[in-house]
Amino acid sequence: MTSAAVVIGRFQPVHNGHLALLRAALAEAPRVIVMLGSAHQARSPRHPFSWTERAEMMRLALTETERERVEIVPLRDLYDEARWVQAVRAAVQQRVGNGDVTLVGHFKDATSGYLRRFSPWKLLSLPRQHRVDATDLRAALFEAEPDVLEGVLASWVDQVPAGTRSFVQAWAHLPYLAALRREWAMLKRYRQAWAAAPYAPTFVTVDLVLRCAGHVLLIQRGKDPGQGLWALPGGFVEPRDTLYQSAVRELEEETGLRLLPETLQRALQGMAVFDHPDRSQRGRTISHTHHFDLGDRELPEVQGGDDAAHARWVPVAELAAMEAEFFDDHFHMLDRFLGLLPAA
Repeated sequence: MTSAAVVIGRFQPVHNGHLALLRAALAEAPRVIVMLGSAHQARSPRHPFSWTERAEMMRLALTETERERVEIVPLRDLYDEARWVQAVRAAVQQRVGNGDVTLVGHFKDATSGYLRRFSPWKLLSLPRQHRVDATDLRAALFEAEPDVLEGVLASWVDQVPAGTRSFVQAWAHLPYLAALRREWAMLKRYRQAWAAAPYAPTFVTVDLVLRCAGHVLLIQRGKDPGQGLWALPGGFVEPRDTLYQSAVRELEEETGLRLLPETLQRALQGMAVFDHPDRSQRGRTISHTHHFDLGDRELPEVQGGDDAAHARWVPVAELAAMEAEFFDDHFHMLDRFLGLLPAA
């Protein structure tokens, strides 16, 4: 028997297929480490439950004896597979040292390819454990009107553990569901607008990391998706703009900041492409993020405009504490340029 079994997943929410996978891992090793993905992210239709809420659902699904053998570890979506794999390995090694490890998983679709990245760990690939999908459960939750929600949750009786159903029933009364429903409906309309295209569209965007005197310029989104969340200034590339022109235009439109062209050119430190397939819920979106540093000059005045409800200079030292308040992968864009997270 191996020293530990590892299960990686988002569990949004915990359902009977997840529970069967966990019990298969418990049969494989004396202890199980659950790497709970999408931790420390803002709530969204894809990530409605915090990692602590999902950990509680998992504990409710397990018996007391099983809980004693399971350790739940929060795992960030780093949008960089090599770095993400390294983070998983480091977390497991910290707990089991050089002991033998078995990775327990199910090849659901193309998103499950990461399971092959952990050699020399043993891979226990299991068939689908239950005919239930977390995406469908979330869709039912967001599309149900409040007066029929109880009936929807009752229909989950053969799909999720009783603890999950009770947890979500109580969670639905917290002040999250209405905003998530609104955003879900917006994203559904957005995708339907492109449904007739012969190929799934790929969107091209620009974003800006603009640093000045130990601060970074952020905007607070005024519309869905991500209404109220913090983000980098940016937007879609216009048909006749270069990437750089689009970046300058979005900076002016969303923050009111206008600098001399030569000032911006001198401040440009570089550009990085962010192209993880799951970085945006709107669809495949590739961002070209420009990094500017204005030095130690006085902070220019800014004001939110266009899609931005507010614009604000935020001290770099405060960004790490705001991780769960950022839209999509924008915190990780900042991390790429500013090194906000410790190395794995």
